[in-house]
Amino acid sequence: MELTFLAPVAGVVALLFAYYLTNKISRADAGTNRMKEIASAIHEGAIAFLMREYKSLVWFVLALAVIIFVAGIMTKGEGSLQPATAIAYLAGTICSVLAGWIGMNVATKANVRTANAARTSANAALGIAFSGGAVMGMSVVGLGLLGLGIIYLIFEDAAIVNGFALGASSIALFARVGGGIYTKSADVGADLVGKVEAGIPEDDPRNPAVIADNVGDNVGDVAGMGADLFESYVGSIIAGIALAAAIGIAGGKGVLVPLMVAAAGIVASIIGTFFVRTNEGANAQNALNTGTYVAAILSLIATYFITTGLITEPYTVGNNTYTGFGVFLASVSGLIGGVLIGQITEYYTAAKYKPTRMIAAQSVTGTATNVIAGVSIGMLSTALPVIVIVIAILTSFKFAGLFGIAMAAVGMLSVTGMTVAVDAYGPIADNAGGIAEMAHLDKSVRKITDALDSVGNTTAAIGKGFAIGSAALTALALFSAYTQVAGIDAINLMNPSVVAGAFIGGMLPFLFGALTMMAVGRAASDMISEVRRQFKEIPGLMEGNARPDYAHCVSIATGAALREMIVPGLLAVAAPILVGFLIGKEALGGMLAGATITGFLMAVMMANAGGAWDNAKKYIETGEYGGKGSPAHAAAVSGDTVGDPFKDTSGPSMNILIKLMTIVALVFAPLFI
Repeated sequence: MELTFLAPVAGVVALLFAYYLTNKISRADAGTNRMKEIASAIHEGAIAFLMREYKSLVWFVLALAVIIFVAGIMTKGEGSLQPATAIAYLAGTICSVLAGWIGMNVATKANVRTANAARTSANAALGIAFSGGAVMGMSVVGLGLLGLGIIYLIFEDAAIVNGFALGASSIALFARVGGGIYTKSADVGADLVGKVEAGIPEDDPRNPAVIADNVGDNVGDVAGMGADLFESYVGSIIAGIALAAAIGIAGGKGVLVPLMVAAAGIVASIIGTFFVRTNEGANAQNALNTGTYVAAILSLIATYFITTGLITEPYTVGNNTYTGFGVFLASVSGLIGGVLIGQITEYYTAAKYKPTRMIAAQSVTGTATNVIAGVSIGMLSTALPVIVIVIAILTSFKFAGLFGIAMAAVGMLSVTGMTVAVDAYGPIADNAGGIAEMAHLDKSVRKITDALDSVGNTTAAIGKGFAIGSAALTALALFSAYTQVAGIDAINLMNPSVVAGAFIGGMLPFLFGALTMMAVGRAASDMISEVRRQFKEIPGLMEGNARPDYAHCVSIATGAALREMIVPGLLAVAAPILVGFLIGKEALGGMLAGATITGFLMAVMMANAGGAWDNAKKYIETGEYGGKGSPAHAAAVSGDTVGDPFKDTSGPSMNILIKLMTIVALVFAPLFI
């Protein structure tokens, strides 16, 4: 078991690399005084939001820790509910908070330096933006594997480690929902009043919501996204550990497999970052793809040696026998599935393909046809990802049983460090463009940042595809672990309580989506009213002779996000506990199955529809169908504002919802037996 030490060691290596990148970014020139002033306002707003969010969550975290501790004593430490589980839970929350804090802190420093680097070359700007994203990626995998490895070394109990995943999931849900509400309320307010009503450019300094919009990019798309994938990452590893322990693979050595694969993935991701290079005029997308593919190939090679080296003897589950090579093939199926879902997502969301261009064409006839086209593309885009996930599930199960499904999720997320880096690069480039606009830099700078941002929209969509696919596999693996702990041999659909649970579970993603969408609508309405008020009441604002009250818009977005995130967050934690207590463990199994299916479909539909709407707008802004200021552009902006909460609030939250409910069920399973 000495190999267990390699997990936290790999986590330390990732954090050291993040520190190296942070110093590299800090040494870069931040530009003019005006650029520094704007960047400082964005940084202060983002940090202020995170501080208030974390302070709000302290009481929830402490209360749930006490509940876990007391319940562990009451159940006399049965199964996964032991008093020490509360310690693992607190460790998971702390590591998730630290990952979000470090990543967002560096991202707000990288944005202004990216803008300044764009004054020199596109390649220099790409280097800074990607380095900023890589800090987020390395913080996620570093803190995830360091914390998880230390907890496992201390307790050497797979059941206690489940608490770490619960802590990560708790923070992730609030961070995603709160950050998503913040960023989209600011974005919608800035776009609808500024671009459509006032007719001023995006990120124009005259727009009172522009600083809040840029702050939102960081708290939602960097810190929120980082917490999301942190949760997926540790959840998949813990699901593998739980199932390996339950099955008893390789005399106990099976629990090391997911830890070692994750550790190898960190090294592969670090190497992959050095391949993200491009020449002037070359496609940044190709450079990012090259880094991702290099990391994936290296991770696969390492996975082969880890699985066949640790699982040297076949293991039997029921009437089936599996081998280390079978576990490797299961991991491969997950990684290939993730890549395929990413490519499918790119097809449905990138402006160079037919679906997004069809939405742009439909914008010519107005907002209604734009919205109809976007919703239909989102629905259409669910078919292929479902087929990919089904094939990955069946293939991984055939080669390695339930443990294979968990390893498929681990394989898909083995290069999370690179995936997050590529994803977080996008909002940094977006912020850089906003700073360039507000600082009145040369148009050539904005042209470079817009090109990087356009690539960032696609990489973000691909990142969401990975997150959605891994969520389905991780939730299924955790669900399998729940059935083992709860002693459920099968989910019988002839049992009325199971059917009742399935209906409740199928409904919850719709209810959750409605709550988060309405929250964005209410917050955006307040923002729109404030922006309109300032345009009307501040003399000389439209002429550029007066300074908007940026701080008040930041305050509106912050207050709304913190207020509106409470009910959806509590719903996700309370629902599985209530169903387990009131209807029973079988009904809870049905609820988890129903929630996983509808949650996965809604996540795909909303993420892809939102991404396609966004890029359809950007496609029109290149000059197609009349370009900026045309009726088609106005319709596309309206469609994009519908898509914003789809892709950045409700959609991504579905991933966390299905995993959080499953891990809550797994941790509290002894109470329902």
